[in-house]
Amino acid sequence: MAENKSIAKVAFAILALICLLPFISAPIALTIGLTYALTIGNPFPKFNSKATSYLLRVSVVGLGFGIQANEALEAGAKGFLFTICSIIGTLILGYLIGKWSKIDSKTSHLISCGTAICGGSAIAAVAPVIKANQHQISMALGTVFILNAIALFVFPMIGNYLHLTQKQFGLWAAIAIHDTSSVVGAASKYGAEALQIATTVKLARALFIIPVVFISTFAFKSKESKITIPYFIILFFAAMLLNTYLPILAPVSEIVNMVAKRGVVVVLFLIGSGLSKDVMKSVGIKPFLQGVVLWIVIACVSLFTIIETIV
Repeated sequence: MAENKSIAKVAFAILALICLLPFISAPIALTIGLTYALTIGNPFPKFNSKATSYLLRVSVVGLGFGIQANEALEAGAKGFLFTICSIIGTLILGYLIGKWSKIDSKTSHLISCGTAICGGSAIAAVAPVIKANQHQISMALGTVFILNAIALFVFPMIGNYLHLTQKQFGLWAAIAIHDTSSVVGAASKYGAEALQIATTVKLARALFIIPVVFISTFAFKSKESKITIPYFIILFFAAMLLNTYLPILAPVSEIVNMVAKRGVVVVLFLIGSGLSKDVMKSVGIKPFLQGVVLWIVIACVSLFTIIETIV
């Protein structure tokens, strides 16, 4: 038994290192991780969660060194109205579906927040405020992670089929894909401009965690609230400003940005390896269907709007 665990740990480390290679794309890394989790089983479940969180934040900051501030502001301005409308619409629709389906209110709210803002990060921020238990958190995270995995493969295919421009796809991915990691993975596969727009809009969208946490506090009548502010987003914008106004850093910025992109690929391997059989089983039918319906609605509505308004 001990020998098998040692082999599993070595295999995990080797696969993670393989994902650093330039020819391993984000979808392939996710597939490798998922296959590993479902066949061998992740030997580092606790480490996996922490490593995913920290590596994603560091990688996102690194991506800032590949973005120009003026282009980011333009993308953010275009995505602002979409962000407001989609977040409000998703939260309202999620509440109505939860009531109609008689889903546990906290589970329903976590899934709605994860879909509306930024997946696992939003769930992690809202859960302590509404005092959600571990089972409710697991159901919400499982739903979001499964749909993220699907989106990483499906969105670029749909974008190519519909001949979406880089701007259109980047904005669509930022609005309709849950987690930042999958947004970056899907957009990077579609193109450099799509990646820049998707990353900027998604991180600006993530700032809405703060007002949603406040609203959740009052909605669930929680007197003691612990608000998690995504400070790494500030570092992302700082990196973007350095890249824009200090051209002397260009050689370093290019290397940091390249490393950051590989970091995101490794993150997707870690996410895939975290989707164990236990995680799959923890997702109930009704909560999962709520997540699917919300995801389809926001994806379709945002896609139609973007095609009609963004060239």
